[in-house]
Amino acid sequence: MQPRSEPADPFGATTLGPVALRNRFIKSATFEGPARDNLVGDRLVEFHRRIAAGGVAMTTVAYCAVSPEGSTDGRTLLLRPEAVPGLARLADAVHAEGAVVAAQIGHAGPVANPAATGHPSLGPTKILNPLGMRRTRAATTEDIERVTVAFAEGARRVVEAGFDAVEVHVGHGYLLSSFLSPKLNTRTDEWGGTLERRARFPRQVLAAVREAVGDRVAVTAKLNMADGTPRGLWLDESLQVGRWIAEDGSVDALELTGGSSLENPMYYFRGDAPIAEMSQIMPKPLRRAFTLVGGTFLHSYPYEEAYFLPFARQFREALDLPLILLGGVSTLDTVHRAMDEGFEFVAMGRALLRQPELVNEWRDSDSRDSLCVHCNKCMPTIYRGTHCVLVAPEDRLGAVN
Repeated sequence: MQPRSEPADPFGATTLGPVALRNRFIKSATFEGPARDNLVGDRLVEFHRRIAAGGVAMTTVAYCAVSPEGSTDGRTLLLRPEAVPGLARLADAVHAEGAVVAAQIGHAGPVANPAATGHPSLGPTKILNPLGMRRTRAATTEDIERVTVAFAEGARRVVEAGFDAVEVHVGHGYLLSSFLSPKLNTRTDEWGGTLERRARFPRQVLAAVREAVGDRVAVTAKLNMADGTPRGLWLDESLQVGRWIAEDGSVDALELTGGSSLENPMYYFRGDAPIAEMSQIMPKPLRRAFTLVGGTFLHSYPYEEAYFLPFARQFREALDLPLILLGGVSTLDTVHRAMDEGFEFVAMGRALLRQPELVNEWRDSDSRDSLCVHCNKCMPTIYRGTHCVLVAPEDRLGAVN
């Protein structure tokens, strides 16, 4: 990728595929909490309206499951026909604030809790799912084709609802990500073995989504650069996957991430591991045990600004495709550094949970850092409505009077 002669202005208008954006700030997908009857409610509308009012160009609704078995715990949004009116109401609220809206669509695969969804979790091969203490079911070719169709149908529904972009989840150990993993995908058929065969399913889904929505909206993929686990996907292979996706022409941008919800979630959070808080949301018989051994699952990684940047730079050098820098963006200096190094967009999560108005504050010449302290105590709140615990209840995102 040839460097720009001048760094991009993070507050200047730009485009993402066919979509006009007022600046280069994106609210990343951070699961907002239970969706009653798997549908959009008032709280979710208000959550994203406030994010839009705070100045971002695009806010991303997470996590929209393409099928019931693809839900993480049975309480996520489900992209069935009944979801379209609520999604349309959310899109209208975001548009009224001058921003655009994306839907993160995905299939949880081995990350799904079968005890909660009522469906066996699906994976490339049979592995023990610690969330439900059951083994995943190895996907058949028929499953793969069925899920591909479900992704395309889900994408069409969010476009029908007036969304401007679709983000396909190819990270964090979810179904498409698990097929890329040499550790989780030990198949010997056309869907496993070599990297090209392991990448076949994700590439097929991205192509199907693009075909389903055409050039009416932007299509992006959230791609793992590294799983953060021994024998998992690593940078050399993910770079090649990125090259193939760019060659396929199926996406308008890649959002670069890492880690695994199944095996190493703190790899993509960094900062404090909220072991005590996570233990409190577990069934009582498990709480003490998790307090004692939770550190073996929630590893400790010191927080650093732009912690994925060293990996992301290699994608920037290798790909002639717009890239979204994610991970540890909480100062305006970091944003300018990303622009200086050729990244087209920055995505922010926890910083905006703490301060949804942060982009407007930066735009208006207030260059102070985000107030986020990276305590990660927002992590366990996803089961009752994602929020920053340092914000008063009446001021939290999604608070509805």
